[in-house]
Amino acid sequence: MFENMKGDLRWLILLTLMIGTSLGMLDQTIVNLAFPKIMNDFSITLTEVSWIATAYILANAVFVPVWGKLGDTMGRKKIYILGFSIFIVGSILAAFAWNLNSMIFFRIIQAIASSANYPTAMAILTVTFRDAKERAQALGIWSASFAAASVFGPLIGGPLIDTFGWRSVFLVNLPVGIIALFMAISFVPESKSERPTANFDIWGALTLGIALSALVLVLNQGIDWGWTSNASLICYAVMLIFAYIFYRIEQNHPEPIVDPKFFAHSAFVTTLANNFVVFMGMMGCLFILPNFAQTFLGYTATQTGYLFMPMAVAMMISAPLGASFVGKVQPRYVIALSTLVASFGLFLFMGLDARSSALDIIVPIFVMASGMGFGMAQRTTIISSTVPEHEIGAASSVLSLARSVAGAFGIALFATIQKDAMENAVISLSQNTIINSMTPSVIQQVIALIYMKAQIISYHTVFFWGFVILLIGSALALTINVKETKTGKEVFED
Repeated sequence: MFENMKGDLRWLILLTLMIGTSLGMLDQTIVNLAFPKIMNDFSITLTEVSWIATAYILANAVFVPVWGKLGDTMGRKKIYILGFSIFIVGSILAAFAWNLNSMIFFRIIQAIASSANYPTAMAILTVTFRDAKERAQALGIWSASFAAASVFGPLIGGPLIDTFGWRSVFLVNLPVGIIALFMAISFVPESKSERPTANFDIWGALTLGIALSALVLVLNQGIDWGWTSNASLICYAVMLIFAYIFYRIEQNHPEPIVDPKFFAHSAFVTTLANNFVVFMGMMGCLFILPNFAQTFLGYTATQTGYLFMPMAVAMMISAPLGASFVGKVQPRYVIALSTLVASFGLFLFMGLDARSSALDIIVPIFVMASGMGFGMAQRTTIISSTVPEHEIGAASSVLSLARSVAGAFGIALFATIQKDAMENAVISLSQNTIINSMTPSVIQQVIALIYMKAQIISYHTVFFWGFVILLIGSALALTINVKETKTGKEVFED
């Protein structure tokens, strides 16, 4: 069926999946903007409202591998539509949440449904676009739309919340979701693995879910708990124990939810590692940028959102451009170059201070995003090409899972780096500061300046380590073992 599919229909399928994928990411970023209003309406604290985000991330990470396997087995279109339908229902329920507990419950429903989108969409695109170059181009455009949605979220969410209230950010999913659902039913053909699962790996899914829950939980709450607190230590222990149990189950299960054979391909492992490093660096650094813009440059939340528009533009331009090199240049060089450019973008952020202009943020963002987008299609192409077609959904779920964990890990790591760097800078600056006046107003001004300078130093420290980490990721990409044939098709060596 796919071999005879008309070109126009293939690109219409791509558009359909882009809308669906973008809606899930838009929802996640928009809801974060609504937290202050939700806190006020529910009379809850910042710590309490953070559990809305934590619960969403947990549920999303846990169910991605399950949906990927179910899509391969039961039919990717069925799972995609099922997940999308539940997501719309969850959005409506969340719009009418009456307290914190109900909101958390409805967000979990949304997260479980949303986690079906990425692995099934990527698998559908992979079997729809058979030509290697067309597939790379389609995956590049789709990946760029996924990333761009995270940028447009704040731009759309701010006016919605200010005009119609926080419940509107959930209700807006209804009309857009219905359109995307209708398009999926009308245009997306069904596909499934040629080897349907006869014995679903339920114990593997459960143990992986527990291990991931413990990992994501400690990454999101570790800063508040303390990385060596009893709660964190319990999470580490649970994660390691159940990760080991999961590994043993997958080794012996005839139809594992994550096939250990995936990791026998060096190209798969190295690409996954590069992807993890890139997303860790990007998410960790971008997490602190809005705070810098609002604290030191005096921008509003809406103005800060405008600063990130070039990021979306850069990705939408660079992703298809990077895809055009499939079959012409070895993927390792494209991925290495893209990661190197992204690292240079982070390096440019080290020039930020309280006198910086909007351009001082826009230029580094554009450079970093261009690098990110340039290698997207190459990474997804390698992941989908190193596994049998009947396991594409499961393999793409591993890629999605790695990105989610990398983002959580990057935010936790760089938030910790910033906190430690600021504390050290305050001590250092205080020890090397001489005050020649004991006037209270002068002392207060000096203290304020010390804290401001310490904060700026802490931001520079974060961007420096982000730059170093992405440099390592660039070097790592050069080790991807790819041998090109005369036909331009890549053969991935073990």
